[in-house]
Amino acid sequence: MGRRTIAGEAVVEGIGLHLGRPCRLVFKPAPAGSGIVFQRLDLPGTAPIPARVDVAVEAERRTQLGTGEAALHTVEHVLAAVGGLEIDDLLIEMDGPEPPIMDGSAVPFLDALNSAGLTIHSGRPEWLVLRKSIRVVDGESVYEAHPCFGLSLDVTIDFPHPVIGEQRGQYMVTSRSFTKELAAARTFGFVHEVEGLRAKGLIQGASTANAIVLDGTGVLETSLRWPDEFVRHKALDCVGDLVLAGARVRARIVAHKPSHRGTVALVRALVQHAIRETAVYTVEDIMQVLPHRYPFLLVDRILELEEGKRIVGLKNVTINEPFFQGHFPGHPIMPGVLIIEAMAQVGGMLLMRTIEDPGSKVVYFLSLDNVKFRRPVKPGDQLHLELEVLQKRGTMCKMKGTAYVDGQVVTEAEMAAMVRDR
Repeated sequence: MGRRTIAGEAVVEGIGLHLGRPCRLVFKPAPAGSGIVFQRLDLPGTAPIPARVDVAVEAERRTQLGTGEAALHTVEHVLAAVGGLEIDDLLIEMDGPEPPIMDGSAVPFLDALNSAGLTIHSGRPEWLVLRKSIRVVDGESVYEAHPCFGLSLDVTIDFPHPVIGEQRGQYMVTSRSFTKELAAARTFGFVHEVEGLRAKGLIQGASTANAIVLDGTGVLETSLRWPDEFVRHKALDCVGDLVLAGARVRARIVAHKPSHRGTVALVRALVQHAIRETAVYTVEDIMQVLPHRYPFLLVDRILELEEGKRIVGLKNVTINEPFFQGHFPGHPIMPGVLIIEAMAQVGGMLLMRTIEDPGSKVVYFLSLDNVKFRRPVKPGDQLHLELEVLQKRGTMCKMKGTAYVDGQVVTEAEMAAMVRDR
């Protein structure tokens, strides 16, 4: 799996939410390894500003990068689209201090990036992998982060308003789920706060066209896209602020009353306590998902993963494998049925990718068809196990598996599987 950028350029224009100034924002491809970088075009000679937590500063009601005249304000919705699409390298040029607010959601930025086309280039993405649980408290904002197979958000908000009240949303964040469940959720605010915030120089560009505005009893001049659009938007903000980790975050995050300041504090803690990986999933990650253990865990690493479509796993075959003691002693050959089992375990990892709580689920394989053994697998071989989805319906999936050694096919099979409660 290579790093992801965009194939062309895309433009978004409008006024900023807080400063109320017009801005033309241009997304451009960036070289592999450069990360997400902003560039102010209205201030010649200004250094690029990376989207990293070490340049984030405390700011009210927004995420801010840098200080002084060259600072960037309210970047969270742009970064949510970038993080939602798992883009690793991107140049974002702006001729103003704040991105356009557009309709108050991430959809305009998501559409622009998709129109430019997503493309893979050299190098491997970095993942920020959490190995132990952490807890962060910032005022009323309380976060817990736990090891997880992917990025999972469990967000709770509580506002004393009849339309909102207490809302909770749980999301396994992938590019597909972000686009469907979170991207269109809009920012929101209350009429009774307007005068005070504008006195501070904030929400100068806000209106009912680019935010959900609530009076004492209901929503003004618009209708909700979901009854729980408010908690969805808070989850969207979390996705954007997590981009400041400078890597794709792999953790289950439970956030109670999240805020931009609180999530930035969480990102700082993640950067301190998590480790950076370039493999998609290590054996430690695999053991969090699959129930198998020695001597029946037959996958050492996941090398590539294309969401909902394809996965590639690795199995190192050594003479120390317990099955070599009794299978053709003196002429060790890996049993074909175990090659199929290794394929099935890799396929199970693909199916578990979008499960909210993989620890509560298990994959059962239902059928095998068109199984072919092309050549023997011996100690010292490295099995590359590639699975691609042929058909998926609900919790059932049909896949084609191919096992390679040194680029040569050793085994092929088609298999059907189902995800069930453990």
